Amino acid sequence: MRCLTNVLGLGLGLCFLLSDYSPSRAQTSYGQIIRQAVEAMQGDSLQRADSLLHQALKSAPNHMATPLVYRYLGQIREQLGYPQEALENYSKGLQHKADDVELRLDRAALLYRMGLHQRALSDYSDVLRLQPKHIEALQMRAHIQASLRNYKSARLDYETILHLEPLNSRAQVGLILVNDRSGRPREALDRINALVSMFPDSALYRAVRGGMLHRRKQYEYALADLNEAIRLCPTCADYYISRATLYLDMRKRRLARQDTKEAVRLGADPREMAALLKKD
Repeated sequence: MRCLTNVLGLGLGLCFLLSDYSPSRAQTSYGQIIRQAVEAMQGDSLQRADSLLHQALKSAPNHMATPLVYRYLGQIREQLGYPQEALENYSKGLQHKADDVELRLDRAALLYRMGLHQRALSDYSDVLRLQPKHIEALQMRAHIQASLRNYKSARLDYETILHLEPLNSRAQVGLILVNDRSGRPREALDRINALVSMFPDSALYRAVRGGMLHRRKQYEYALADLNEAIRLCPTCADYYISRATLYLDMRKRRLARQDTKEAVRLGADPREMAALLKKD
């Protein structure tokens, strides 16, 4: 998931743009508003920062900093819990500057979190038309394509990442899972076995292999891998969820319940965990 830009980045980005302007009366007023907005964000006054940024837009709607202002307005609305308003701000920013990669990435990430995967896919593809080697966009496009069962397209993106970054673990795992689900199970298992041998202390690779063995109904081997993943990384909620799912298939509901409780403690959604336990 794409992280929200921090306050320091906001201040540096906007102040850099403002520094290129001569100190006319209107521009000085605009700059003062922006600096007050930055100070408000640094003081965790998001509502005040939001108000000041809107004031800046009203005073100079076609300023060169306008796309960046819309970007940070979008991020503020996300933090305040208004995703639809955030989406509108990102879109307005892109109307001013369609080739703004960071703004488009922010919108794509939000669309993905909102479940609007086809629209997110379009944004990531637009980023890749501008920057064909952009790792984040390749990673997310591959992930979405895999979720839509467009395995050939997902495989191409993962292979592109691994050509650029041979040790990229997320791409390694993504390619393995795509192969496992698209008619190459032997190749997928051979590859994850090789990665576990090369990186025995990787909780991620252990958990991935555990999930693959689970799907093959090799429950005891899967449990050994998931136990090891949790030992290596005891604060990852996803690993407890994976083990809870396995325990349910092994008819060990008490142990599954213990793992869902631990997953909730580590940040998992309590409703999703309750729904998991209700499954037959």
